[in-house]
Amino acid sequence: MANALFTTAAEGFIAGEIDLDTAVIKAAFVRGYTFSGAHKFVSDVTGGGGTLNGTSAALTTKTVTNGVFDADDTTVSTTANATNHGILVFQSSAVGGGADVAASAQRVIAYYDTGTGLPIQPGTGSTPITWDNGTNKILKVG
Repeated sequence: MANALFTTAAEGFIAGEIDLDTAVIKAAFVRGYTFSGAHKFVSDVTGGGGTLNGTSAALTTKTVTNGVFDADDTTVSTTANATNHGILVFQSSAVGGGADVAASAQRVIAYYDTGTGLPIQPGTGSTPITWDNGTNKILKVG
């Protein structure tokens, strides 16, 4: 598998259902998941065999410039010492921000399982995520 934007995320950007600047965006470690661009919600990922092993706090210092999304590096507190985790980026709140909504309404954005340090092999405790500092940052659309 290669890193990918969910097709449903592209649709969500166009329809105004996903807002990278305003909504709460988080990252989670996921294992046992086979990517499907048709998945729309976090519950589709977990229903499709993925197991979440920790979620970050809301990403901070978010920017969207020239089709590129970036934020500060973050950490994920993991609960299981397990292998082969990818990173799931998702909108955890409603489009206008606020509290987390149910997993059946949390919109998936991107999945990463290829690159330096991927897949991740976290132990229990806090594991950092250092986003790309090159031209693609967290996500480049277009």
